[in-house]
Amino acid sequence: MNKKSLIISSVSIVLLSSALFVSANHSWGTYHWARTQNPFTLKLGDNVSINWDSYLSNASLDWSQSDVLDTAVVAGQARTNCRATAGKIEVCNKKYGNNGWLGLAQIWVSGDHITQATTKLNDTYFNTPTYNTPGWKSLVMCQEIGHNFGLDHQDEDFNNSPIIPHTCMDYFTPDANEIVHPNQHDYDQLSTIYSHLDSNTTIKSSDPKARNGEINLEDPSEWGKAISQDTKGRDNEFEKDLGNGKKLITHVFWVK
Repeated sequence: MNKKSLIISSVSIVLLSSALFVSANHSWGTYHWARTQNPFTLKLGDNVSINWDSYLSNASLDWSQSDVLDTAVVAGQARTNCRATAGKIEVCNKKYGNNGWLGLAQIWVSGDHITQATTKLNDTYFNTPTYNTPGWKSLVMCQEIGHNFGLDHQDEDFNNSPIIPHTCMDYFTPDANEIVHPNQHDYDQLSTIYSHLDSNTTIKSSDPKARNGEINLEDPSEWGKAISQDTKGRDNEFEKDLGNGKKLITHVFWVK
């Protein structure tokens, strides 16, 4: 093989690898919000302190670039324990303790349909020099809300090179002052997840049997059984059966 052929072959391999990666599915199972039309609007309940407000606003603007969904930041109803509210996503921050996690995304599902969701941000770590940066705060805020839509990660290995262009659905160490956004693959995946319409909606639903009030959502022993692990062997997804086809699913973003 001559030098020119070798170069062409190498470029072809790189392009093929990129194409295979971009076509990869990173939906979170088959979970999605039921709705009768696209685009639809999800409410993000603002229960965060002032130093988190800009990150919530940025995440809302970013995810609203999707062709299938919009988000609206509204007054939160979660109170101090970040209780879920039917038909919306409640976003909260607090010093949740030295328990190893930066963020939690929790969804309540009935079958495959998300009925309510929460994002939690652990200030025990975000108040430290390592994580108190625009890079880490924007990454985790954006990622946990992405999970609340039904997205999973594009990559879960911190040892891999960051995905280019960067995406908040990747595990990587962001530059301190970087504001991390979704990338086009995330928007494409949302379009795939929400390509069909449903005969009903869970966006404006009321589900008094969700039973979130009976669960200490900050206690890992209440999250149910572990159903997946990260590349370090840490349990990072949990499932709790609530009966009658309803479940609580918890996705954990552990510290690096």
